[in-house]
Amino acid sequence: MADLKSVLTDPARRKQVVRDAEALLDAEVDSKGGLSGLAIKGGFKVVKSFRPGIIPDTIDALLDDFAGRLDPFYQDHATKGAGKSLPDYLTGRKSELADALLAITDGRARVTRHTSLKSAYERLRPEAKKHVEAAVPGVGRLIEKHARAAAA
Repeated sequence: MADLKSVLTDPARRKQVVRDAEALLDAEVDSKGGLSGLAIKGGFKVVKSFRPGIIPDTIDALLDDFAGRLDPFYQDHATKGAGKSLPDYLTGRKSELADALLAITDGRARVTRHTSLKSAYERLRPEAKKHVEAAVPGVGRLIEKHARAAAA
């Protein structure tokens, strides 16, 4: 079985992975309600207005790191997740997975020179873990889709 980084970052597949991840992110943001949903939608709007294409460019820039952090979960599913779909397996480890992914964005936010983006991230960060956890099934489906395509 191939490592997840080679599956998701293969040049023949990378652009579609980025598009799928952007669609997942848009759907997750759109699904948020209440006051925290308004804050997330507002923060997302600020980020998108920073410059055209910033979301897919950021996803592309983070994809290698994300795939590297997700690979141990992916490999564990292959060896220990018998009988469970990848989304179900990852959902069972959503807290650990969210921490792994947020460590990447936290590190990037610490060193960015873009103060408006950093400020938007810092406003959203306190609630980020629960939102990343909520997105885990979608992340699992995205990975499954591209892993199947890579294996075909």
